[in-house]
Amino acid sequence: MKSPITTHVLDTARGCPAKGIHVVLEKLNESRIWESIGDGTTDIDGRIGDILNDNATISPGAYRLTFDVTTYFQAQDCESFYSTIPIVFTVKDPNQHYHVPLVLNPFGYSTYRGR
Repeated sequence: MKSPITTHVLDTARGCPAKGIHVVLEKLNESRIWESIGDGTTDIDGRIGDILNDNATISPGAYRLTFDVTTYFQAQDCESFYSTIPIVFTVKDPNQHYHVPLVLNPFGYSTYRGR
């Protein structure tokens, strides 16, 4: 079964997938505290196909993906403006797939809900 939450990072400055970016997935709990429910590192294609911890499931609510881009840009000896990039999104139907891509360069980024 495909993971309900996936991500993909593309580096527009280099024109290629961004390999080696560590990403943490959190859910906002009932106490309004972010709780880590998974993490992973982008592969050679810039993807993380299964970011949830073992046996973790999703439910309706607020989620946050935080991308640690500092190490990625340092490895390229590239100055960048952002150290981490948080993306907060809402899961309404846990039976749907939520693909959250990040399009990145050293001084900007964008995101969207993919398929």
